[in-house]
Amino acid sequence: MFKSDNYHITTMTKTFLYLFLICSLLACNKKVKTEVLNSEENQKSELKYAEGFSITKTTNYTIIEINQPWPNAEKSYKYMVISKANAAKTSFLKDEFDGIIITPIEKIVVTSTTHLPALELLEEEETLVGFPGTHYISSESIRNRIDNNKVGELGKNEGINTEVLLELNPDLVVGFGIDGGNRSLEIIKKSGVPVIFNGDWVEHSPLAKAEWIKFFGVLYNKEKKADSIFNHIEKDYLATKQLALNATTKPSVLSGAMHNDIWYLPNGNSTEAQLLIDANVNYLWNDSEGKGSLQLNFESVFVKARDANIWLNPSNYSSLDALKNGNENHAMFDAFKNKNVYSFTNTTGITGGVLYYELGMARPDLVLKDLIKICHPNLLQDYKPFFFKPLE
Repeated sequence: MFKSDNYHITTMTKTFLYLFLICSLLACNKKVKTEVLNSEENQKSELKYAEGFSITKTTNYTIIEINQPWPNAEKSYKYMVISKANAAKTSFLKDEFDGIIITPIEKIVVTSTTHLPALELLEEEETLVGFPGTHYISSESIRNRIDNNKVGELGKNEGINTEVLLELNPDLVVGFGIDGGNRSLEIIKKSGVPVIFNGDWVEHSPLAKAEWIKFFGVLYNKEKKADSIFNHIEKDYLATKQLALNATTKPSVLSGAMHNDIWYLPNGNSTEAQLLIDANVNYLWNDSEGKGSLQLNFESVFVKARDANIWLNPSNYSSLDALKNGNENHAMFDAFKNKNVYSFTNTTGITGGVLYYELGMARPDLVLKDLIKICHPNLLQDYKPFFFKPLE
């Protein structure tokens, strides 16, 4: 009887120890996963201007969080960027992320021309394999890839040809969204291709938009190179802004043009208005509140700007005649009569893509120099405008 009881006690003890070990291992495994996601070694990279994304580095991977992929976004999106080697030995909870991006990225699809300069500046344009609307691309090196059938045409951004895209088998798609309702991007994501949203266009200052090159720096494991490029752009921009303070006059500036009886022009808190402020000019709607575009009638614009010295960005009109034909009232402004109308519309790539829409966001230093050359020509006597040309 005693022997039997001892046997049962021994058996129970072994069982208890076995269960204890299992629980300990499970707890340990859970602890490992938790530590991977909440490591004390996590370091958040400091961004100087951009507010729409953040970068957090851990021991084995980097987290990119997109806080504002489009205006009034209701949620943020979190992505893990991890090398193939580290992915094989790192425990993580996939549900914690909106996408797992494995590096190195050898094939990428981007969906906005504003994404292209970062690829070029980081010397990674060879990884581009697809784009919606290739005729909009101005870059000579990327156009060469298009001509050699190395970049697939994917249709329109709002309705990407998912069949063609999936045949390209990209490692990553960089999406551009207005409101998060792009069905094509959802199909791509469900097919197993990571989709990360880029919200550079939502930022509210020129340097904040330019700082998104650091977003691509993480994707290509070229953070130091991206930092160096941005630091150069920032230094050039701030030096040019300081130079503008030497101007002895502040010409008055009108912007925009009429479309269907509505005049669209930059609001006082917009990126475009910030560039004019930094160029030290008198933008006539500088005191308006808002970050988008103002929509005004002709009379209110004419009363305020009929005597404006300079007229910038008259929409997509490519000549003075086209501007007048678009609406006869355009010819009533002094800037039109004096031929002081400047636009970036005529600076295009070989297939007609407007270079400003591709490179202007990435190089605000060049945009600012253009504006100062136009508005304060004596400050940059040897400079030739990069984007802007007078309408003839």
